[in-house]
Amino acid sequence: VQLQASGGGLVQAGGSRRLSCLVSGLPFRRQTMGWFRQATGKEREFVSIISVSGATIDYADSVKGRFTISRDNAMNTVYLQMNSLKPEDTSVYYCVVYAGGRDWRNEHEWSHWGHGTQVTVSS
Repeated sequence: VQLQASGGGLVQAGGSRRLSCLVSGLPFRRQTMGWFRQATGKEREFVSIISVSGATIDYADSVKGRFTISRDNAMNTVYLQMNSLKPEDTSVYYCVVYAGGRDWRNEHEWSHWGHGTQVTVSS
């Protein structure tokens, strides 16, 4: 299983960035997908989740209204559109496959973590 996240980089506060994650090695269209992030010296935190059909979506309160998750099942790709970026959004962003459970904000309910892509927001 490979999860290749891309699209990170340096952006000014207030700017936008779109992350992509190409998934291979498993039936993508049957996987609930999501994004986590981890800032230096901090714990990994849930960002967003999207169900197989895209009908169910959730966001962390810290990104709600600014970030949008989407997926293209034909392209085996999940996206994270990030707008109105803030310095506190600076993190490594990870694309992840949801393994199931009772609390999708719990990182232990996720499997197949990618290597992540660094997003740095300058003030």
